[in-house]
Amino acid sequence: MRQIVLDTETTGIDPREGHRLIEIGALELVNRRFTGRTYHQYINPEREVEAEAIGVHGITNEFLEDKPVFAEVADAFWEFVRGGELVIHNAAFDVGFIDHEFKLLLAARGEPRLGPVAEHCRILDTLQLARERHPGQRNNLDALCKRYEIDNGHRVLHGALLDAEILAEVYLAMTGGQTALSLDAEEAADTQAMTGGLSIRRLSLSTGSLRVVRPAEAELAAHQTKLEQIRQAAGRCHWDALTGQAGEGGDAAP
Repeated sequence: MRQIVLDTETTGIDPREGHRLIEIGALELVNRRFTGRTYHQYINPEREVEAEAIGVHGITNEFLEDKPVFAEVADAFWEFVRGGELVIHNAAFDVGFIDHEFKLLLAARGEPRLGPVAEHCRILDTLQLARERHPGQRNNLDALCKRYEIDNGHRVLHGALLDAEILAEVYLAMTGGQTALSLDAEEAADTQAMTGGLSIRRLSLSTGSLRVVRPAEAELAAHQTKLEQIRQAAGRCHWDALTGQAGEGGDAAP
């Protein structure tokens, strides 16, 4: 199974207000193993980046001035993601921006490109997955790193490739614990060269064994006293249905 763990940075929060992509970062997993292939691109959005957005990712207008526009990188990006399952945190946000860029490209060139991402790639939203597994808890990327003991101390500002790397660790931990981002020594040397030093560590998620603690005689006696009090007050005790016992105030389970 081929998966592309992906993240983006943008000029603002809503493409319907004219906001654009400024950075795409992605890495490839095949059968839950990091292949060493990554895609990383800064993009000139052809508009101003909002100050609030710069405060989040630190990517300035001046930095983006000499970067290629989306039309120049669209083909390479499409070739990297095509046919894979996209693993994205809060996928609606990133996919919405990617779809918007291809709509603009279609309007400018009059030629179909990727089109709606969901028509060409499966999409796995790790935010939705985290909400299902941890209902009622915070499930942003920082909170998940803390929950799964993943070191993200180097994440001061958001960055697309760094966030994709961290998300890959979170996803693998959340779905089974095998962080196949770790390679053997020979593979790791090749991967360091291919990724410019992308460093991803192996998680230790051994479950260990459960300790069985048996109650003392005094605790068993206190338990029986409590059950008898329940029988006297309520006329029956549901515990009896589980154990087949009965006291003076209740009948044994059939």
